[in-house]
Amino acid sequence: MADAYVALEGDRVIEARARAPGTARGELVFTTAYTGYEESLTDPSYEEQVLTFSYPLIGNYGVREERFESDRVHPRAAVAREMTDDVAEWLESEGVPAVDHLDTRDIVTEIRDEGAMKCGVAAGPDVSEQDALDELHECKHMSDHTDIGAQVSVDDVESYNEGGDGATVALVDCGAKGSIVDSLVERDATVHVFPYDASEDDVAAVDPDLLFISNGPGDPQNFEQAGELVETYVGDVPLAGICLGQQVVANALGGETEKMEFGHRGVNQPVRDLRTNQVVMTTQNHGYTVADPGEKLDVTQINVNDDTPEGLENDDLDIITRQYHPEANPGPHDSLGFFDDVLAMTGE
Repeated sequence: MADAYVALEGDRVIEARARAPGTARGELVFTTAYTGYEESLTDPSYEEQVLTFSYPLIGNYGVREERFESDRVHPRAAVAREMTDDVAEWLESEGVPAVDHLDTRDIVTEIRDEGAMKCGVAAGPDVSEQDALDELHECKHMSDHTDIGAQVSVDDVESYNEGGDGATVALVDCGAKGSIVDSLVERDATVHVFPYDASEDDVAAVDPDLLFISNGPGDPQNFEQAGELVETYVGDVPLAGICLGQQVVANALGGETEKMEFGHRGVNQPVRDLRTNQVVMTTQNHGYTVADPGEKLDVTQINVNDDTPEGLENDDLDIITRQYHPEANPGPHDSLGFFDDVLAMTGE
């Protein structure tokens, strides 16, 4: 007898096995990554989502804290075909419901056909189908999480590698992965991590050589303060952005963003550089994209699968953004040179 249920839009309920108890709701999405489950589960960009792993076995190399991208698990619940005890126990310790023994191929196909959707999860010996349906009916659209930045950002400024010989970077934390800070510090940058709603005066206090807008969850239109910082600093200091950061920069400079049908989530997204015609494999995790870059930004890279913008630049204004994650852990590492290019702008 099932002791877990996943309720999908349209009130369809799927039976499953409970691996970590609890109830949850969120946008149901999937990742095609076949490794890096620790990184995915601690990626702040999965806030307010229910993460389905398309790879059939999750947990086959244990759980190691040094691989975490943040200090907690961010998806509201986790779904897998088979989940090892290591991962299940970790999720239970984090208070995150987890279920397995269901057909994840069916779920992935439904998301691809119908788009990312609201869902409810109920797991444990005392739950019922109605519990999952109740969660589903309380679930909000991602764009309605208007203050999602507060859930994933630092509360106060945090500084790394102070006194370094490299550039001074003001990183606006909209849900930044730890690997972004690591990649900058490895290049001897001093990194000041600011809350997602930092003011112009807050950032000006460190006299940055570079303004960097991080990745993060949800609708970029809800990160208005980060956009105002872009408007303030454009033309005065170089600008960079990753994932949500690209979308925030585009919105701030006259472009437009939109919700994707089911997004890009995985470690095998092919990206083509329009100048060199070179294709690199990238790690991605986003449900929104730049629909129109506006007049100030040029599209320099596109997704091979659907032609969505993967890189935006303006040489005159010293702007470089990427929709994917150049700092990807566990990989691929094809695009790590992004950080060298960004920091090179500070010396020009």
